[in-house]
Amino acid sequence: MTKLRFNIAMSLDGYVAGPDQSEENPIGVGGMRLHEWLFPLAVFKRIHGEEEGDEVNASSAVVEGWFENVGAVIMGRNMFGPVRGPWGEDPWRGWWGDEPPFHNPVFVLTHHAREPLETEGGTTFHFVTDGIEAALERAREAAGARDVSLAGGASVARQYLAAGLLDEMELAVVPVLLGAGERLFDGVDADLEQLSAVDAPGVTHLKYRIAKNPEPKEGTSK
Repeated sequence: MTKLRFNIAMSLDGYVAGPDQSEENPIGVGGMRLHEWLFPLAVFKRIHGEEEGDEVNASSAVVEGWFENVGAVIMGRNMFGPVRGPWGEDPWRGWWGDEPPFHNPVFVLTHHAREPLETEGGTTFHFVTDGIEAALERAREAAGARDVSLAGGASVARQYLAAGLLDEMELAVVPVLLGAGERLFDGVDADLEQLSAVDAPGVTHLKYRIAKNPEPKEGTSK
């Protein structure tokens, strides 16, 4: 079966976004500091259709790996955009402009139905209203033999982790203390097997396999 994979940048104190997320600050006040190691990379610029830079370092192969063998993407509505409630007459079309960097079907978890949104470059956003398992089933069907990437955000990642549906997780740990914002691991419990650790300028990449049937903790039942 295909794997459900997740990667995200995280501060040393466990935050993946700063406080006060909004259209002006999509990942919260100070949240951009978690990605400063990424923006100069040639691979990042190429994936986002920008004029290629020339920076290559130990993070380059890690970032390229995020997109290898991916056939579909899942994300939460907060990851798709800042709008809440019904979509309205002129609905939000995502953060990424006319040609998003996914180039695969993307399944957006939401409480409000909406017709699929086709964009340039092979990305079509499908809006799923019947939960995380339904979104995963549809994404796996679309991905075929390839894997499914979980694009975030933190709330959706916690749901998949708590449900035992996440297979691999890659954390880009940045030497920054945000002090407030949205934490990744609050309220979840999982056993992890470390697969790799890559030290790179401004970041350390930690990759884990997630045990599907962790041993019950003391004081809990199976």
